[in-house]
Amino acid sequence: MERFLDAYIERIRPQFPGFPPATAHEIASAFLAFKYGLYAKAVTECTNALALIPGGEANEALKKALMILRANAHDRDNSLVNTNPGIAFTEAEKNYIPVNLPADRIEDPGSFSLDNAFILTYAVALITSPDDEETMGEHRKLIVRTLTDYKKALGLE
Repeated sequence: MERFLDAYIERIRPQFPGFPPATAHEIASAFLAFKYGLYAKAVTECTNALALIPGGEANEALKKALMILRANAHDRDNSLVNTNPGIAFTEAEKNYIPVNLPADRIEDPGSFSLDNAFILTYAVALITSPDDEETMGEHRKLIVRTLTDYKKALGLE
């Protein structure tokens, strides 16, 4: 799944040529806050990043990913169990997610959307925030493990 992740990052790299350093750092901060379970901070960081990201098809997918992270962070911060926060990627936005499966092959839509949002946010932070590149690299194994959960569904076994 290492090669799958590398191929995914290279596939979306042209769509995310760069953001101002402050925007790129906010995206990385949103990922890291969520990853570390700092859910109230993740809500704030996602909200801040959303306000800084301009329009455009790829950026709309990134915004959706941040909205999914924010909704999940909000629920977790408030000890709510919500298996599907009601936010999903549109057909156009699915061009930017790492794992795209037919609906009948998705067992848990909420977790599936969250995993895709988490990985997309990670990849964009890695691509656009040179200041956070080393820190993001430290979380690569987590992303690879998350992708491994979809190995069979992707027909890569």
